[in-house]
Amino acid sequence: MDAEQVAALRAVLASTGWLERTTVFARALRRPRTPGGLLVVGTPGDEPWHLAAHLDEESRLSGAPELSPTLVRWAPPPDAPPHLRIGMPRLERAERGETVLVVGAEMAPAPLLERVSDARKHATVLALDQGDPELEQLAHEVLTVQPGTAPVSFDGAQHLVSSADGGPPAELTRRGLRQWLSRVLDTVSGPAPGG
Repeated sequence: MDAEQVAALRAVLASTGWLERTTVFARALRRPRTPGGLLVVGTPGDEPWHLAAHLDEESRLSGAPELSPTLVRWAPPPDAPPHLRIGMPRLERAERGETVLVVGAEMAPAPLLERVSDARKHATVLALDQGDPELEQLAHEVLTVQPGTAPVSFDGAQHLVSSADGGPPAELTRRGLRQWLSRVLDTVSGPAPGG
């Protein structure tokens, strides 16, 4: 990625405040906690596999074990690997120092809102949504991706959140920095030529 591409990315997002909002939201994901204390849950019809995978990758790349997510599923198959067998009762056991990240392109159903309300008594609740007033009332931090007005898609916002951890890790090599910036640019404008 060259200086022109970096400038283009900043130009696309600078006037929107989007970089600042995603950075603030992503920093909330890094509050001190133990690995696995970031509980990521979606709606029954849309589990946030993609975001969980990116957070796991970011956790490894940046040496930030607190970003290692626990994907909480509505109906995990009993024969799934242990890390994919974590069901909704895990939200009921949310503890102080843990974070519940609710990711939903659709409105959260009542059973999810009830569980999030209970988890909020002990854990921090974050919401990445498309404008769900009931969910947003429960959340400590919210990043709303309004369809048609946000400069990125809902999927794009998930990419930005997983990589907008306050900047690239200081120990990144030049090649690693290019890859980190390329991931962010791809999110906004599609793959960069030659990137």
